[in-house]
This record gives sequence, structure tokens and C-alpha cells, in this order.
Amino acid sequence: MSAFFQYLISGLAVGCGFALLASGLVTINRVTHVVNFAQGMFAVVAGMTAGSLLSAGLPHGLAEAAAVLVAGLVGLLVGVVTLTKPGAGTQSALIVTLGAGFVAYAAEILLWGDDPRSFPGLNGAVRVGDAFIQKQSLLVIGVTAAIFGLLIPFFTRTYLGKALTACASNAYAARAVGIDVTRMGLVAFTLGGLLGGTAGVLLTPLTPISYDTDVLLITNGFAAAVFGVLTRPGPALAGALTLGVVEAMVAGYGQASYQTVVALALMLAIMVWRAARRTPLQHEGAR
Repeated sequence: MSAFFQYLISGLAVGCGFALLASGLVTINRVTHVVNFAQGMFAVVAGMTAGSLLSAGLPHGLAEAAAVLVAGLVGLLVGVVTLTKPGAGTQSALIVTLGAGFVAYAAEILLWGDDPRSFPGLNGAVRVGDAFIQKQSLLVIGVTAAIFGLLIPFFTRTYLGKALTACASNAYAARAVGIDVTRMGLVAFTLGGLLGGTAGVLLTPLTPISYDTDVLLITNGFAAAVFGVLTRPGPALAGALTLGVVEAMVAGYGQASYQTVVALALMLAIMVWRAARRTPLQHEGAR
């Protein structure tokens, strides 16, 4: 029972990281209709940057915050490259995000090499019954809950959040009332970078990362986002937590190498299920 509880908390912590990545994907897709395949790269850049800043002597907290800001800046740059080219469509934007991910591979190898890296997070563990829970796992869960709690008033009560929601609902109407849709798209990419970067600095102490970890991260984040049809953050959060717990149970009671297979199988199952639920009229409208 103690092992099950430990796997459960560990899975929820990893699932929270997937949820932050998925929320970035959902935010960008809602506003720009672009599936950002560079989302996992934001987490890798932030994790690597935080490790370098800590090695340079910056204290915890400041180093992680700076790394998240760097990821937000990278997100803004990806948004500029993706959205500001005249006449660029959704498909070309998708290819641009894929290309940005490959460019990031080269930059990350030049800066940090190809060996996995990590840095110490919160030390110690909390004993709950016969189980020992890492404090870093509890930190990941707490920070993620706080961020999702802040995103709700941000999107419903602030002018910037309402402008993003207006662009997501109807870009033409938003443009008609004076909202700069392209600028809101850049804000969405920046927010996606900040959310991905937060996932990176929280997960790196639990799981060492390397330049190609973004493939694993985007696979899991995309699977979670698909659970919310790439537009609904609530179901994406539920999908991410489910995915994290299932992967932890597979690694704990089976083999860790099957974790990615679980994510891919879940994503395919959800896509088939979603497609089966669409009516003939919806299929016709999607053409």
C-alpha cells in the first residue's frame, strides 16, 4: 500500500508538469490555431538554464525565476517567427514550430552538451504512514495548483486575459473591436513559454533532462492536450494527471521503458474516440 501511495504522488507530480505543458499548448492553439510542437523545448531550455545559473552561484528561487523568464522570451521569439510572416497559414506555422525545435537541438548541444543534466530541488521527504513522499513532488503539485488557480482570474477578470479569450472565441470579431490579434498571438506564445519553462524547472530535479527530452515532454503534453481537444484546459489537466499516474504505475509495477508507449496509446485511443463521436455534419464542416 505504501508503494502504491508513493507511485500515486510521484505520478501526480509528473502529471502536473505535463499539465503545465498542455496548458501552454491549449493557450497557444486557442488564440492562434497553431499546434506548437516546440512546447517541450521551453521546458528543456528552462531546466538547463536554471542548472547553469545555480552552478554560477545564484540562489534557488532567483535562478528558477530567471530561467522561466528566459523560456518566456524564447516563446516570444518562436511566436514572432511563426506569426509575423505575411500570408503564413496554420500548416506553415506548424512546420515553423517543428523547425524551431530542431534548431533548439543544435543550440542546446552547443551550450550544454548532450549529457543529461539535473540540479537539486527541495531536499528530504515527508513520511505519510509507511510511505515517504519527496518534498519536490509536493512542491510541483502545490505550484501547479497555484498557477491554475491564478489562470482563472487572469482569463476572466483582466483586460489582457479577456482579449486573449475574445481572440480564441472569434478572431474576426475581436479584430473588429480593435484588438490586435497578432499581438495577442505573441502574448499566447510568451505565456506558453512561461508555462513550459515552469514545468521544466519543477521537473528537472525529479528527472534529469537532455537536449532531446523535449520529444518525451511534447508527447505527453500533447496527449494531455488532446484529451481537452486542444482547446479546453480543464480536461487537459485531468488528462495530464491521469497520464502521469498511469505512467508512474507502469514504471513502478512494470517497466519504465513502457511509459512513452502508454502516452502514445492513450493519445491514439482518445483521438479514435473523439473521431467516432463526431457527427457527419461536423466531419463535413471540418473539410
